[in-house]
Amino acid sequence: MPSTRRPSYTPGPRGTGSGPASGRPSGGQPDVISASKSDSAASPAAGAAHSGATALGAGSPGRGNVLSFPEPKAKRRRRIVLSTVAVIAVVVAGILAAAVYSPWLAVRTVSVEGTRLLSTDQVTAALAPLQGKPLPQVSDEDVRALLQPLVQVKAVTSQARPPSTLQVHVIERVPVALLKQGASFQLVDPDGVQLGTTADPATVKLPVIDSGGGALPQELFHAITGVLGALPPDVLARLSDASAKSVDAVELRLVDGQTIVWGNAGEKELKARVLAALLKAPADPKNPVRTYDVSAPRHPVTRQ
Repeated sequence: MPSTRRPSYTPGPRGTGSGPASGRPSGGQPDVISASKSDSAASPAAGAAHSGATALGAGSPGRGNVLSFPEPKAKRRRRIVLSTVAVIAVVVAGILAAAVYSPWLAVRTVSVEGTRLLSTDQVTAALAPLQGKPLPQVSDEDVRALLQPLVQVKAVTSQARPPSTLQVHVIERVPVALLKQGASFQLVDPDGVQLGTTADPATVKLPVIDSGGGALPQELFHAITGVLGALPPDVLARLSDASAKSVDAVELRLVDGQTIVWGNAGEKELKARVLAALLKAPADPKNPVRTYDVSAPRHPVTRQ
């Protein structure tokens, strides 16, 4: 029989992959599988980390590169808004400063309204120091201080009318009586402020307070002027004179010769309404009213 020769088999080291058991031809160098290759294939994340580490270490030895991250949108938007607001504030402040100090807005014309006792020239002359002053710098206090020497002025308001007009509204004191002082008559308001003088009381439709040639006591004067200040203008214009024997005994007289018993200064507004209603009542020619007594306004009395 012919002999059958089997190929010789020499077992190599375990795990070398040589020989028929490995399925590879024998003879030659055994194949070597790279551990790094298999590790990378087995773990992609590990590979990425490895490449990242390589990038960080690509610089000079011992120093790593700093990674910059993009600014968040919300933070960038907030920074832009704050910058815009700051720029607008600076621009507005500049405009306001220019307006406050600009000669283009300087006072050149003063418009006056509300005067009766005073003339427009008197008011504009008193406000002359405001000429050339920028309108934004003019306040009601400035106007009031300049008009304070004019006793007829009770209150005042002002308004700027760019580019160069200052409008002034004057509220004057209201005269309620003529206080006889010798041969002259002084216009006085309810507070006793003297607003002017006249030599002919017929030119002013106001009642006359006759002090009797002497000084009228202050309490009597204020009692009379307080009553006169409560009367409506149409009733006040019908009065001839006013007097008081005491603060509780104020009397008024109409130009028709009728007498008004007022009493004290209490309930002035109610007494004024009652008196106005009595004066509007139809008159009886046969029995004309001689006296109106409103000292008790809830129970008024008329006497023929």
